[in-house]
Amino acid sequence: MTDAAGFVRANTILTRAPLLPEIALHLASEITPIWQATEAWLAETGTEPPFWAFAWPGGQALARHILDHPATVAGRRVLDFAAGCGIAAIAAALAGAASVEAVEIDPIATAAVHLNAAANAAAVIARTADLVGASCRWDLILCGDVCYEAPMTGHILPWLRTLAATAEVWVADPGRAYLPRQGLAPFARYTVPTTTELEDRVERVVTIGRLAPAP
Repeated sequence: MTDAAGFVRANTILTRAPLLPEIALHLASEITPIWQATEAWLAETGTEPPFWAFAWPGGQALARHILDHPATVAGRRVLDFAAGCGIAAIAAALAGAASVEAVEIDPIATAAVHLNAAANAAAVIARTADLVGASCRWDLILCGDVCYEAPMTGHILPWLRTLAATAEVWVADPGRAYLPRQGLAPFARYTVPTTTELEDRVERVVTIGRLAPAP
């Protein structure tokens, strides 16, 4: 299988996340089949796990906050970093951002963002790239559920703190183990319905905070 968009369509349904009825997304309807399908793809192409097939709590909270407070993104250059399904990027585009980039290291995730943006008539530039180390060209960087692994957090956090010197960096986290305990100023909280198939509870409380630059 080589058609990433076809893979996304074949393993998802067009539906809506609990906290975001305004946004249509291609999401997995059952977890096991999509993970098994991606394992088969992984054996052939080295594909990442299908994080893009689920609307994770951090992304939902970011998107909800943006749609409820569109002035926070209106006219700004926005990056949705490690975008997953692209829910936060789509919300930013719908709320009037000047430009929105959604960047992922997984090309299937990029295909999913393309499809999801098209389903909502949202102007989102989806790209496959490892941006860590890139200079800042954005006004606002959105980071949803990015602190779930120690290597990932250690890789991205110094760069995000560098960006925070010239842009706002929002980190939305539902209590992951590797969230930094210092240098993060909370400004919003959302209770996000979830499922015990994905999480260890039926809802997660997500805190959105502004990341401080490195001292």
